[in-house]
Amino acid sequence: MFKASAKARYHLGIANSKERKLSLKMAKKVEVKDLLNAGVHFGHLTRKWNPNMAPYIYMERNGIHVINLYKTAAKIEEAGEALKKIAASGRKILFVATKKQAKDIVSDKVAKVNMPYITERWPGGMLTNFVTIRRAVKKMASIDRMKKDGTFNTLSKKERLQVDRLRAKLEKNLGSISDMTRLPGALFVVDIMRENIAVKEAQKLKIPIFAMVDTNSDPRPIDFVIPSNDDASKSIEIIMTKVTEAVAEGLAERKSEKQSEKAGEEATEVQTRKETKQEKPKEEPKAEPVVAQEPKVEEKAEKTVEAAPVVEEKAEADKSASKDPDNLTKIEGIGPKAAEALVAAGVDTYGKLAKAKADKIKEILTEASSRMAHLDPTSWPKQAKMAADGKWDDLKEWQDKAKAGVE
Repeated sequence: MFKASAKARYHLGIANSKERKLSLKMAKKVEVKDLLNAGVHFGHLTRKWNPNMAPYIYMERNGIHVINLYKTAAKIEEAGEALKKIAASGRKILFVATKKQAKDIVSDKVAKVNMPYITERWPGGMLTNFVTIRRAVKKMASIDRMKKDGTFNTLSKKERLQVDRLRAKLEKNLGSISDMTRLPGALFVVDIMRENIAVKEAQKLKIPIFAMVDTNSDPRPIDFVIPSNDDASKSIEIIMTKVTEAVAEGLAERKSEKQSEKAGEEATEVQTRKETKQEKPKEEPKAEPVVAQEPKVEEKAEKTVEAAPVVEEKAEADKSASKDPDNLTKIEGIGPKAAEALVAAGVDTYGKLAKAKADKIKEILTEASSRMAHLDPTSWPKQAKMAADGKWDDLKEWQDKAKAGVE
């Protein structure tokens, strides 16, 4: 290993012009100087390298590969934008880092943005057998209920000790994912060689993978590669800081969107009430009954004929009102962007969505944005059918079961 001398800084400063231009665009967010000071550029020994990392290696010095920090800065920006969009869509991002020098940093940074993380041993089948993992998480909740309602105190001393040990074990391994009620929208990994099982499970389920990749690793299975030193704590800390900042921005965007939608709905409701109040016809004073003269049959018929167009106009108004697009975001899995893409494609009501095929919906989403290609619309027609039929209680029950991993 060598120190970041003035000579090393000079060598890193003569990268090709395209990479330099790209880094200048991102200077506001990711500084190459900060990455250099954190030691992000230090790779492994040249004899331990993986040839697939060649595009991200700048040079070799004293038998050690040096990572091109301009490419690292660009990849951090790219990964940050993708993570921001996933967080804004409401999906969870699972962070995995079980190595000693990374676990404390990851748990500290990720807990601040309220995302799930694994810093102890990766439980086999965490993703591919998610239903079983959810049962273990529910076991923790049941033990907590036992302690609250007094059932725990009725157990013998030995049984209480066993239950406490089980609770502590579950908390250590799965406590950080207790709020993850469904499969994550993305996986972020520190050291893909150590977490190879997690990477394989995410690949099988087609979950996007973000990772810090060192020069001794194969970047091909990773969707968003961040070439960097994954062994030094300073390097891990600066990368995790940038990543969690992007996630926090996405969450803030989602919160502001929800608030604006809520404010818009309230304003619309108030406006509707005002219009209804204005349109309400004033009651005409009741005419005094005339006993001497009774209305003829012909006059009654004329009044009936005159009233008919009013009824027809009202029916046409109701019909036109029913053509307004439905709120597709009430379907589990459909975010504001996905709803916008479906409405633009003509699928703007629950009835149309119920009749649409999952493959066609997937095609619409992919054409609208490649970032929505990971969405699974298999259950959307079924949910839309319940919504179209007005079975909102059944829909809510179905969605709760799906979140719990029962469906």
